[in-house]
Amino acid sequence: MNLKQKYGNTALVAGASEGIGAAFATRLAAEGMDIVLIARRLEPLQQLADLLKNKYNINVRCITCDLSGTNATQQIEEELNGREISLMVYNAALSYIGPFINNSAENHSQAAQVNMMTPLNMVQFYGEKMLARGKGAVVLMTSMAGFQGSGYLSVYAATKAFNMILAESLWYEWKTSGVDVIACCAGATATPGYKNTHPEKTGFLTPRVLDPEEVADECFKKLGKQPSFITGRGNRLASFVMQKIFSRKMAVNIMGDNTRKMYRL
Repeated sequence: MNLKQKYGNTALVAGASEGIGAAFATRLAAEGMDIVLIARRLEPLQQLADLLKNKYNINVRCITCDLSGTNATQQIEEELNGREISLMVYNAALSYIGPFINNSAENHSQAAQVNMMTPLNMVQFYGEKMLARGKGAVVLMTSMAGFQGSGYLSVYAATKAFNMILAESLWYEWKTSGVDVIACCAGATATPGYKNTHPEKTGFLTPRVLDPEEVADECFKKLGKQPSFITGRGNRLASFVMQKIFSRKMAVNIMGDNTRKMYRL
């Protein structure tokens, strides 16, 4: 059974203009689902929409929306005008790399809105409708940075921990309702945003950087089977060592040291 047969006709991908979001949208289109693409910039959304429509003969709707707005969920729903959403992927995120105190309170609040409050509101709104229908799915993107304190990624890491716990909690609450929830925890992934930060490899044990398509494919294999997962064998091994072998203090120090070296801070 494919995703369309299991969950319904239409998928929504927030943060869809490039990278992991675009990979999710492409994978869902290949399953025959109509797609709602959401991001701030229209041009890359439209380019992706044209590609998906021509290749898969599906309907694609583009919505430009600033997900840091407190009314983002309302704006999206006004655009959709009651259209049923069968599967929701929330991939959008803001990430500041550097000392916490060097970023403004306004930017920290904006990251919290994009990374936590808007996905919370969207899960509440669309999840309620999925529960009423007795089928649907929610994918929340998280990060290995959220497994422990992560120096120089403090706000991003904290928001990703929030999404992990939210997804796992709802997986339990909704697991007999026909609505599947999963936290997709990605390590380093070769997205344009990641490449633009010009990270340096910190050692020969650093896990391989995954392609966005690998992340999307693995996520849909796990969806409906477990509450959360870490993408990539190397990332799972690294996480096991950090969480099960090292002390919490050591894990926090290693994460901060690696980020400092990777970004020459």
